[in-house]
Amino acid sequence: MTSQLWLLPAFPLLGATLILLFGRRLGDPKAGYLAALMPIASFIVTVGVYFDLLSRPAEERNEVVTLFSWIPVGSLKIDAALLADPLSITMALFITGIGSLIHLYAVGYMHGDEKFSKFFLYLNLFVFSMLMLVLGENLLVTFLGWEGVGACSYFLISFWHTRNSAAVAGKKAFVTNRIGDFGVMTAMFLAFSTVGSVSYGAINEAAHHGELAPVTATAIALLLFVGACGKSAQLPLYLWLPDAMEGPTPVSALIHAATMVTAGVFLMTRMAPVLHESYSWAPMIVASIGAATALFAATVAVAQNDIKKVLAYSTVPNSATCSSRWALVRMWQRSSTW
Repeated sequence: MTSQLWLLPAFPLLGATLILLFGRRLGDPKAGYLAALMPIASFIVTVGVYFDLLSRPAEERNEVVTLFSWIPVGSLKIDAALLADPLSITMALFITGIGSLIHLYAVGYMHGDEKFSKFFLYLNLFVFSMLMLVLGENLLVTFLGWEGVGACSYFLISFWHTRNSAAVAGKKAFVTNRIGDFGVMTAMFLAFSTVGSVSYGAINEAAHHGELAPVTATAIALLLFVGACGKSAQLPLYLWLPDAMEGPTPVSALIHAATMVTAGVFLMTRMAPVLHESYSWAPMIVASIGAATALFAATVAVAQNDIKKVLAYSTVPNSATCSSRWALVRMWQRSSTW
């Protein structure tokens, strides 16, 4: 079943293409139901992959599906490849399952909107990008999804762009996330110059065998954390999240409460062996920023009188708490003797 892994992102991409071509002709609500069908199909395939992995011994629950050779340039060889393992499939179940429900809810919520089909085009593209982010076998494929999610969040947050507040909120989200993207790109360049590959397997294997110097591992981990701060709205890059509530409510559910704010935590978890080899103060920085963000956002939420902003600020501590707990676990594992 894992050989069909490519179907997970293929379904929402197909949905976006069909709506782009025939969305206006389908109209309201057919375009919405077509869009909702795609993440539902991806969810069914994901469940099949999940049970396929579950039937294997624990040490064999890891499979790479290579689609094609993407960038063969000198020593730089990058495949368009997907990785099926417990982490990626758990995230895919979350994205497709919750995403399907949000699509179905949005059919009724967006009823009568003059840009009905365009909204579902963006939703399908967002799900496609998020799946590429979590299923990527290497940093570059993940970064493709990372940037796609950022672009779609801009389109969706500023969807009602005739309102100045929505247009400004979309721009704020776009610019803030570009700051975080600089960290991810720099970490990717540093990883390639050190290991000679951007594959998660190669980088984590190098870290596991002590082939990464602590200063290099620290630099890669903290640069990735800069990107995580942008996507997961951690201090000081949290500014975009409250204003992002200017978009339609299903957008708030999909981007903030369900998927996008977990992208940073996912990336740090994927590169956990690198952080494990970093200096001992690096996980403390991650944990401290996560704890400070959780306390700050929860405190600010108490003072809000707009229910959507209360929910926005309440979302921030969720990802912050995950981030700080994860970093504390890594520190405990390092200090333990087992």
